[in-house]
This record gives sequence, structure tokens and C-alpha cells, in this order.
Amino acid sequence: MTTMNKFRVALAAAALTFTTATVSVAQTAPLKIGYTSVEYVLSQMPESKQIESQLKDYSTQLKNQLDTKYTEYQTKGEAFQKGAATMPDPVRADKQKELQNLQQSIQEFQQSAETSLQQKQQTLLKPALDKLQQNIDAVAMENGYTYILNSDGASPVLLHGPKEGDVSDLILKKMGITPGANNTKVATPAAPAPSVVPAASKTKTKTKK
Repeated sequence: MTTMNKFRVALAAAALTFTTATVSVAQTAPLKIGYTSVEYVLSQMPESKQIESQLKDYSTQLKNQLDTKYTEYQTKGEAFQKGAATMPDPVRADKQKELQNLQQSIQEFQQSAETSLQQKQQTLLKPALDKLQQNIDAVAMENGYTYILNSDGASPVLLHGPKEGDVSDLILKKMGITPGANNTKVATPAAPAPSVVPAASKTKTKTKK
């Protein structure tokens, strides 16, 4: 199983919750817009390393469970191939049914593991996202920004902006983090995926006469 270092994809849905931070200002105040890279700020937060570690551990647990299921399938499949020709029809049918059930179990577990891994990631990210939102709001209020936009994503909200409008470092400093000190990005583990499982129902054997 590979680990994809593309936090942007996993963050897309979660980041929508704070794409825009609105601050109440006097109607006579000029409109002031800032922007930040949510991905960059999160990668600088110390929580990112812990999230990455926990995701890797959880992903490994799922992979180990899936490997156990697949090993059982392979072992029984090989035994079936060797002995199928000499098995009575009822026994051979039972063995084929058992392999089909194991195959289905592997496929269902893989789908469940993908969902479970996504849910685990969202759970681990939520405290960091909540903390980030609070600090975005604070920086906006303290510096008079009417809006703060998120410049990340496949379809970024911000297409162009002056450097002085980037409040990422202000947000980090607000959290007591030195910008650029942590270059680690939260990794998104790929869901465990076994090799293609052959369909047991397609096994051809010679019937003993």
C-alpha cells in the first residue's frame, strides 16, 4: 500500500467550512480582503505530524486485516485447485461457494476500509481545522479584514492577489508557530488494496467419471 502525500485532495471538503471568514465592520470602513493557503498553514501546525502518524498506524491496521483475509483466500484457493479434480461434486460445490464468500468478504472489507479511513481522517483533522478557523477569525478581526479567502484547491477561490494580502504567516504567528519551521505535510494514506482476486466461480475442473 502506498502513501500519497497529497493532502490537498483529502482537505478539499473540510476546507470548505472556512473558505471565507467574514468580520463585522462599520459600513463606512473600506473593504479589505486577505487570503491564506489553508494547506500551508495546516502543514506548519505541530498537529500535522501527529495526524500523519495516527493515519499511518490506522491504515496499517486495516491493511494487516485485509492481508490476513487475502492470505486465507489464496491458501484455500490453491488447495482447491490442487484437489478439485478428485472431489465429489457436492464437496467441490461447497468449496467453490466458500471461495466466493471469501472473495466477497475481501471486496466488502476493502470498501469499508476506504470509508473508515476517510472518517478517521476527518475525525483527526477536525480539532486542527477548528483551531485554524478560530485563528483566522482572530487575525481578520485584529487586522481589519472583511474577508479572508482560501487560495488552495483544484478550483481556488483566489485567482490573483498581492503578497501583502497573504495572511498565512499572521495566522501562524497568532498560534505561536514560526512560519516555515515545519515542512511536514499531512499524508493521506491510500486505502488498502489487495491484488486482483480471481473469481472462484470461474474455476474450471474436470468432473471425475
